[in-house]
Amino acid sequence: MNPSNDEVLGLVVHSLPTPGADTVSSEGGRLKLLAILLACSLPVLVALFVFYVVRPHGEASLGDLVTPVRPVPQAQGLSLDGAHVPLPSLRAQWLLVKIDGGSCVQDCQKQLTVLRQFRLMLGKDMDRLDWLWLINDQAPVSPALAAGLKHDGATVLRVDTNILSAWLPAPAGKAQQDYIYVVDPMGNTMMRFPSRLDSAAAAKAKRDMEHLLRASLTWDSPGR
Repeated sequence: MNPSNDEVLGLVVHSLPTPGADTVSSEGGRLKLLAILLACSLPVLVALFVFYVVRPHGEASLGDLVTPVRPVPQAQGLSLDGAHVPLPSLRAQWLLVKIDGGSCVQDCQKQLTVLRQFRLMLGKDMDRLDWLWLINDQAPVSPALAAGLKHDGATVLRVDTNILSAWLPAPAGKAQQDYIYVVDPMGNTMMRFPSRLDSAAAAKAKRDMEHLLRASLTWDSPGR
């Protein structure tokens, strides 16, 4: 046989595509896409599982799920002493968030007290949560109020109102001041409670929060 023919034949054979290579590549791409979608959907899936599977049948809930979840923005807040605080630095803890103006008159102060007490109601789980007051204007804060919140371990930041609206949305026709927001340790806003809690409403909110904390035990621990 002519050697030159062998060489041509060899080149032709080796240039053929590997059978199934395109299929394997496309399947790998689909798997990666599914993994990304699952990771992005995890907070919602956990919340839905807690509310519709873990929760005993017939038990009423107070929390309103925020769907889709709202990720923490790549922005900064300003502490009362003028320090810039990146909002993503608040991650790695559950957050209970109250939004209001800096003047914070009687009703606002009462809601902050309720927020503090609600966190304390969670007992041994309270160390897995931080509580925040996010100020949506430039009004000065009473020095006495600021000192009291600092003593009680609250985080107080001024944040641009547009940033707050994107991260912590209120239902149509409602104000952000009417809600306590729940943010998961990944920085996603995923639930809101009415900010005016009587004893019965506080008990329901406590049960909702306990369900979420119980469901996240495998991947969340106290402290950052």
